[in-house]
Amino acid sequence: MTPNSRKNMARSASRPQGQITRGKTAPNRLRRVDAFLAAYDPALISRHDGQYQHALYVDLGYGAEPTTTLESAARLRRMNRRLGVLGVEIEPDRVVRAQPHVDHQTDFRLGGFNLPLRADQKGVPETVRLVRAFNVLRQYDVAEVRPAYDQIMYSVLPGGLLMDGTSDPYGRVWTANMVRRNPGDTAGWKLEALVLGLNSRGGLDPESFQTRLPKSFIHRMVPGDPAFRFMEDWKAAARDTRSAETWGPRAWFVAAGKELKRKGYDIAREDLWLKRGWLVWRDCGLDV
Repeated sequence: MTPNSRKNMARSASRPQGQITRGKTAPNRLRRVDAFLAAYDPALISRHDGQYQHALYVDLGYGAEPTTTLESAARLRRMNRRLGVLGVEIEPDRVVRAQPHVDHQTDFRLGGFNLPLRADQKGVPETVRLVRAFNVLRQYDVAEVRPAYDQIMYSVLPGGLLMDGTSDPYGRVWTANMVRRNPGDTAGWKLEALVLGLNSRGGLDPESFQTRLPKSFIHRMVPGDPAFRFMEDWKAAARDTRSAETWGPRAWFVAAGKELKRKGYDIAREDLWLKRGWLVWRDCGLDV
């Protein structure tokens, strides 16, 4: 963390930056999101060299109950049993309700995009490897998204990730931006991939994904924009492979994703991840 980063954190630490969300969630709503995180960058979750030795996983805006944070902690600690987990909420009563779940590896604090990090007894500040912000930024104006990203970035180690996503109430359909903190860059994010996740029990409906795109993509759904073209090409791919629905929604999802690959889109690990319900468009050449 650079001196400028520390100054920016200090200036914003007095008041949590952000808005209160609705806060409703359901148990296991983000189970498939956690599974994707574990598969997407396992080295980041298990890393423990240098500043990463005690770097945190942050669940930003966990909601009215600490359910998603505690579930994530249990799942991700299968890969890193020493992983520190921090749940952050901007609504004070939600933080109070979560306190019975605090232990030496899990904490819940009042905060916002300016993450409420602390220093240890030796004065060494906490660091962050990964931030998941689900169903948080969709309620903001698009002009507020990049400033929110930048607030978060001050706390994330180079090479760390921000997962900014949205899901339906039961996690059947979800989307996320995978945004990487540029190594060696004091003020830079790179949009590494757009992820579309499907629980096949809900069937395949590309339109349902478009309405749940991350906020930074919603305003791009206009003709001529590359993001719009991608969604239109995926809808066309779904129409062209409709016959695969005979074998179920997941088979149709896989076939449509592979058709996108044939059209020239960089669909990551289409042989495996599509079968798990994850369409990962990487190197999309877009900005957040």
